[in-house]
Amino acid sequence: MPELPEVETVRRGLEQQTQGFEISRVEVHRARAIASPVDPAAFAAALCGCRVGTWSRRGKYLMSQLSRGGEEAGSWGVHLRMTGQFLWLETPKPACSHTRVQLFAASNQELRFVDTRSFGQMWWVPPGQPLDSVITGLGRLGPEPFSPAFNAAYLAERLRGSRRPIKNALLDQALVAGVGNIYADESLFAAGIRPATTSGSLGISQLERLRQALVEVLETSIGAGGTTFSDFRDLKGNNGNYGGVAWVYRRGGEPCRRCNTPVQREKLGGRSSHWCPSCQH
Repeated sequence: MPELPEVETVRRGLEQQTQGFEISRVEVHRARAIASPVDPAAFAAALCGCRVGTWSRRGKYLMSQLSRGGEEAGSWGVHLRMTGQFLWLETPKPACSHTRVQLFAASNQELRFVDTRSFGQMWWVPPGQPLDSVITGLGRLGPEPFSPAFNAAYLAERLRGSRRPIKNALLDQALVAGVGNIYADESLFAAGIRPATTSGSLGISQLERLRQALVEVLETSIGAGGTTFSDFRDLKGNNGNYGGVAWVYRRGGEPCRRCNTPVQREKLGGRSSHWCPSCQH
């Protein structure tokens, strides 16, 4: 599943390619791709004639401001889920079987949403209506990793007395938005903390080290355009470069890049975790 760096890479691509894109026609090929309005035809009608404005990201959600005739026309929300991806096409091209939504300009430029597993969703939020009243998942998100609100004191308060492994806690979107399996493993390695460590046992200095590691790992991956480990693709069909420099993720049994100790792999909460027994304590 795309995590924060991949979604941020898509946001930047959308911002670059679709700023001012005027939607003249919308074709919905899979009704379940539209979460709101319930009727896909109503979604298509709401977006037709709209000009796409600024794109923002909250956790793994993407939102764009829409306008029509110079007036606000609501917001367009997207969640890529596991395999959703956008493709930007300058000229017409036959749609593949996994194409879920197509948005066309009068000039035939196309923004296409392709989703192999069909879990991705889109929303239209009417003008003046709070985003989280329609995209309800937004209201359950914790702070962004880059936010001043995400600090060691916040983590200490939220994790006090918790028996959850710290790896599981990092995957909780209510604790911190946008982090998934890849970057949880990588940040815990950078912080020198084992994934199975009880969350409530971590001291303030360890939590500060973890916060800093998480921010640095995410910034590095954003700079690399995301990871090669997922099905993620940017608007041009390319995936990221971070996977080639991963410290532990998907490197079970291979020598640690820092100390040569074999990287361990174990299941925590049904998810694979990768860690170095020597570098992480």
